[in-house]
Amino acid sequence: MNIGDKLPEVLGKDQEGNEIRTADFAGKKFILYTYPKDNTPGCTAEACSLRDNREELLSLGYEIVGVSKDSAASHQKFIEKHQLNFPLIADTDTSLLQQLGAWGEKVFCGKKSIGTLRTTYLIDEEGRIADIFLPKQIKTKEHASQIIDRIKK
Repeated sequence: MNIGDKLPEVLGKDQEGNEIRTADFAGKKFILYTYPKDNTPGCTAEACSLRDNREELLSLGYEIVGVSKDSAASHQKFIEKHQLNFPLIADTDTSLLQQLGAWGEKVFCGKKSIGTLRTTYLIDEEGRIADIFLPKQIKTKEHASQIIDRIKK
């Protein structure tokens, strides 16, 4: 998906089994971020960066929703372990990740694989993509600051 594209109506189910829809955020902005795997160093750093800066992001008008292919049970453990204060969508069939364009070939240590491409989408009040952070732009430990800086521009 690209800037200006409208998100699909049904985003998926969160860690509690609640369906998350784009309409849930009608008239509000939100951050939809995709990440490879619960409880891995980079993904934990990114989630904790967002957790620690959630109040400032809320003050700027943005909620946070994470997405990975991990199960709801995995997400629940991840949330509890790191006291995350936002929902995580369990996209176990990767349908949302594929629709977003956040599923594809990655290279790590010279080894190619198919998986989640760490990407962040800033969504406007109409459910459209207003901005995108591509995988190479994201610094996991500082990601909330990166988002805040871009929002304030």
